[in-house]
Amino acid sequence: MCIRDRYGSKPYKCNVLTTTICDVRFRRFRCASWIGGILRKFFKRKERAEPQMIDESAIAEPLLKAFLGNDEMTREKAMQIPALAGAINEIAETVANVPIKLYKRGEKRVEEVKGDWRIHLLNEDTGDTLDANMMKQALVKDYLLDGEGNLYVDWVGMDIRSLRYVRSDYVSYAPNTDVIFKEYALLVQGKRYFPEQFVRVLRNTRDGMKGLGIVEENSKVLSVSYNSLKYEECLVKTGGNKKGFVKSTNKLTQEAIDKLKEAWRKLYSNNTENVIILNNGLEFQEASNTSVEMQLNENKQTNAKEIRTILGVPDDIGTEQGDKAFIKYCVNAFLGAFMVALNKSMLLEAEKEDYFFAADTYELTKGDADKRFGAYKEAIETGWMQVDEVREKENMEPLGLEFIKLGLQDVLYDPKTKVVYTPNTNQSNRLGGEKEGQELKLEQMETEKKSSLTDMSTLQTETADQSQTEKEDISLKE
Repeated sequence: MCIRDRYGSKPYKCNVLTTTICDVRFRRFRCASWIGGILRKFFKRKERAEPQMIDESAIAEPLLKAFLGNDEMTREKAMQIPALAGAINEIAETVANVPIKLYKRGEKRVEEVKGDWRIHLLNEDTGDTLDANMMKQALVKDYLLDGEGNLYVDWVGMDIRSLRYVRSDYVSYAPNTDVIFKEYALLVQGKRYFPEQFVRVLRNTRDGMKGLGIVEENSKVLSVSYNSLKYEECLVKTGGNKKGFVKSTNKLTQEAIDKLKEAWRKLYSNNTENVIILNNGLEFQEASNTSVEMQLNENKQTNAKEIRTILGVPDDIGTEQGDKAFIKYCVNAFLGAFMVALNKSMLLEAEKEDYFFAADTYELTKGDADKRFGAYKEAIETGWMQVDEVREKENMEPLGLEFIKLGLQDVLYDPKTKVVYTPNTNQSNRLGGEKEGQELKLEQMETEKKSSLTDMSTLQTETADQSQTEKEDISLKE
């Protein structure tokens, strides 16, 4: 065999005859290969494509959801559940009516800062299409449903011009790859922002970048509630028609079957049709209700209770204990995170040491005012709190009273000078035995002495006058 026959190249050693034969064979080989390629191109057998397994881990999450189906729980579907919508609206409206105040830490007390423009933005006019009440309601709903609420702070120099609410579904993230020194940027319609430019309230976050809402966290529970609602809607639309089947002693034609189906359909779609005539040995047999149908109301109550548990809404809301739990676990849970976000993004770096935002929940807790003030009274009377300390807790101006009652209503103690004053005896003593008020005692003694001398002089004068009068009376009688 020639080398060309194997490799298609000129043989290493070949005579003339061998070369000619090899060239002919090579040309024939090439021609046959060319013709064979054309024939295979036109007459190639179509091979059946083998099924390929889908690697779900290799598909992006949005694409996977779209490919596998759109039967997922969304925010819009979740808000169609009455128990969920009612609870979220109640929390949002309660939070929106809580005023936000700015305070400054002093050397001795905390003072409220009045007249600051930021307070106006947070409680009145935000400078956006949404006012302050609408803005806070939108933040609460985004926080609970989507896991995050976003508010753009429109800084102009050292001042804030407006507060702009941004829907959570408009915000995306561009994080770095460092798992320790985590940093990220916010993307809104393709534009990059720093996180410090936003007031961001995150729910159940693990990275400080995005939160986890109840729609994603509790999709199964919400899906059951939503499907139960859809099932009930279907029953209402069909007029609560009975499920069953028709038995026939004879074999029905397809035309008879179609007419029977049409008559049955008209029975439950048209109120004018209220009778179906069964002939030719036809008999309707009702199917038994499923467990879902029999326990529909019970399932609705169970689903509503589970939703309240997710949101932290107590079952006994409206009672004193229930209202306390609602404020603690529903309202204050958001307000605490909201205040931290405000202090982070709406204060200058020079202000963060002395200034802070706080929610005024007095109106929410005024029902407990009697108990609270009773506790303050007991604390003052037992001596472990001062009046100004109580007023500081209530965000009130101090009175300058620095005395503590020591169990007796007529004994006062000054903790700074360590002087005990007894108004009944008009005496003051220093703790440790050192007497105070010696000058007061001397003045009392001098006053008593002068009083005694005055009384003696008066008595002597009166006695002398009396004697002189008696002498004059005797002279007249003589």
